[in-house]
Amino acid sequence: MYDVVIIGGGPSGLSAALTLGRARKRVLLCDAGSRRNTAAVHMHNFVTRDGTPPEDFRRIARDQLASYANLEILDAAVLTITGERNAFTVRLSGGAEVRTRRVLLATGMVDEMLPIEGFRELWGHSIFQCPYCHGWEIQDQRWGLLVQAEHAAYAAPFALMARGFTTRGLTVFGELPEDARAQLRAADIAIAAVPVRRLVARDGQLTAVELADGTAVACEALFVHPPQRQVALVDSLGLAVEDGYLKIDPMTRETSRPGIYASGDLTTRMQSAIIAAASGMQAAAMINAEVSADLAGRTIAG
Repeated sequence: MYDVVIIGGGPSGLSAALTLGRARKRVLLCDAGSRRNTAAVHMHNFVTRDGTPPEDFRRIARDQLASYANLEILDAAVLTITGERNAFTVRLSGGAEVRTRRVLLATGMVDEMLPIEGFRELWGHSIFQCPYCHGWEIQDQRWGLLVQAEHAAYAAPFALMARGFTTRGLTVFGELPEDARAQLRAADIAIAAVPVRRLVARDGQLTAVELADGTAVACEALFVHPPQRQVALVDSLGLAVEDGYLKIDPMTRETSRPGIYASGDLTTRMQSAIIAAASGMQAAAMINAEVSADLAGRTIAG
């Protein structure tokens, strides 16, 4: 019987494992190996780790976790979770099953690639989601913001913030409400409402955004928030969601199913490695307190 099974070996899961390991709980961290930031060469805006390659970050984290004999890391996928609080059964790839008192989901999200020629190839190299993660390295290049219809209301605030990173100009691609257009025009931000046909690249780097009317707009860095979805395991659990993200108690990070918790990107649109790591620590602390109380109660009852 494990006290906690953590599913996901990114910053959130690793942070939670460290906290629970140091709290002397018996922990199993399951990592299927898939990386949401596979295309990223470096991670940024993480104090003391700015510029660290993601694989180096994970290697260092795993090396540190190896100091805790009560903590195990298994390179395996979790297929199913059944049972209830204090009596969950977790089935792993390969057929093995383990039992656990609590489950922490730290599986991240899946980014859906847009059906635009060149999008997949440039994702993570010239196409980004977060200027706080990548903006410094591409400062003063020609920037673009590709607006999805469901995010049109946030286009103006994002563009006004983003223009502080570049002196070469910013173009917003997509249909916008008139009040947003007025804000952008007042800030001297260009707007291209014609649909995007394809992305033009040279040597693997974006050079222009080609519109449906044949116009080519010079652009070296494109920001976009593509649709995201939960991994299949999370979908199978029937947990409450809001706008596609898991609903959690803001303090305990418990989901709608007692005993199952969530941390990291699958709970919020505000996504970065350092935020995910912080939420993992928060979830772990709450789980530790609850498991400790349960175990103490059983000792007293016995």
